Amino acid sequence: MTHSPSPAEAQAVPGWRPVRRAQRSLVDQLADHIAGQIRNHGLRPGMRLPSVRAMAAEAGVSRFTVVQAYDQLVALGLIQSRKGSGFYVAAQPAFEAPARRDDTRLEVDSAFDTAFLLRSMFRSDGRQAMAGNAGLLPAEWLDSDMVAAAVRSVGRSLSVGVVGYGDPQGYRGLRQRVASMLQAQDMPAHPDHNLMTVAGVTQGLDLIARSLLRPGDVVLVEDPGWFLIFGRLAAYGVRVVGVPRRADGPDTAKLAELARSLRPRLFIVNTAVHNPTGFTLSAGVAHEVLRIAERYDFLVAEDDTYSDFHPGTPLRLATLDRLDRVILVGGFSKTLAASLRVGYIATHPQRLRQFIDMKLLCGLTTPELGEQVVSRVLAEGKYRRHIERLRARVDQARHQCLARLAELQCQPWQPPHAGMFVWVDTGVDTEVLARRAAARGVLFAPGVLFSPEQKASSWMRLPVSMVDDPASWATLRALLAAARGDQAAGQPSRSASRAYTSPASAMSSRPTPTAL
Repeated sequence: MTHSPSPAEAQAVPGWRPVRRAQRSLVDQLADHIAGQIRNHGLRPGMRLPSVRAMAAEAGVSRFTVVQAYDQLVALGLIQSRKGSGFYVAAQPAFEAPARRDDTRLEVDSAFDTAFLLRSMFRSDGRQAMAGNAGLLPAEWLDSDMVAAAVRSVGRSLSVGVVGYGDPQGYRGLRQRVASMLQAQDMPAHPDHNLMTVAGVTQGLDLIARSLLRPGDVVLVEDPGWFLIFGRLAAYGVRVVGVPRRADGPDTAKLAELARSLRPRLFIVNTAVHNPTGFTLSAGVAHEVLRIAERYDFLVAEDDTYSDFHPGTPLRLATLDRLDRVILVGGFSKTLAASLRVGYIATHPQRLRQFIDMKLLCGLTTPELGEQVVSRVLAEGKYRRHIERLRARVDQARHQCLARLAELQCQPWQPPHAGMFVWVDTGVDTEVLARRAAARGVLFAPGVLFSPEQKASSWMRLPVSMVDDPASWATLRALLAAARGDQAAGQPSRSASRAYTSPASAMSSRPTPTAL
């Protein structure tokens, strides 16, 4: 018995003919056409779509093509399947249109703090205000084709681990590649005894803190240092104390003084290509840090996020220490693809089991698909050449950025050794500067965020990728001129709620750090 069409039934989907050998598949073409008809009210809610057989015959495509297109539309909520009856246009919910607002302006809270910076870096509308301040290089600077090829290659040979939870220690193929990479740099990293995977350096440091620290413990950090870790540690109820960072590494005299008086449990340090200064570590300071750690019995977490931007093999504490007291945390977000969220921890075998157990408690295993993709990139031998090209581009951009900043009378304490940021003295309170820039849709990272004391500062971190962003340069130039004009006129240009660190003393006075 054949079905008799009713007034609420579409005899066909009008106006569509397949375009063969086009870039878009026939499935996508048909699904897009029907979706457009629904959104333009050519197909109304409750209307029955042609059967799969009728649609295929009318359009001259296979039934499989129609089934896939209908399935896409069901997934989008545009149509619904009724068992034994067919496919019907679904009723679309009515949403109140949001009030119009400036598409570029960033809403600044009462405090220009870490939470505001993170919200602005990862906006829900998909836009990013100067993404370099998110700690990422522009997508066009990276090799998306290399990553895409690895994704396709992995997709053609998916292993059982991808559909299961995978190994708690992480995909062994990746651990083998990372171990080979570290061993080539004279680090004794065994894939089974010393390495585990994590979802990026951030999760790695989080697992270390959760495993080793208890409320009331003292943790030493660098000043200036990575702002995200300050708030994370404070949330654990530990006491966060800053160690001044110099051009050759942490201030070892201050480190020894704080270690003797406070007996810290952990020191988190960014040795190779320090964030935000771009400084590196000297051999003398490295040996002294390890000597102090041994004397006062604290562990060291070495953040290796930016080491690939270091020319040649960087000097690491973990290499000198042989992974005894030092825990190395690295990853591939800055150089391959941040969305893969692939990193690793290299540590002593006794601590490795402790970290794996904490990883299971916090989130079970890490996704193996991304780990297989990174492993494939490393296995194909293209990563080293990619890093060389990327480093050259970053170095060139950094030199250009510093030259332009010098024209604006913004200077580094010393020229950075390497890296994707510059840390410069602007001569004005950069929190005020950042607030005014946010009102114009430009995101700057003021020095206050990089201090564990949250002390106002004239220093600011800028991404070297800013050389390709004329609008940000124009904003910075105009705001600096206005702020300096206010200073010359004797008008306050800083936040009244914070103590201001003068330009002359910001990097040289070495104030005694206090708890967060």
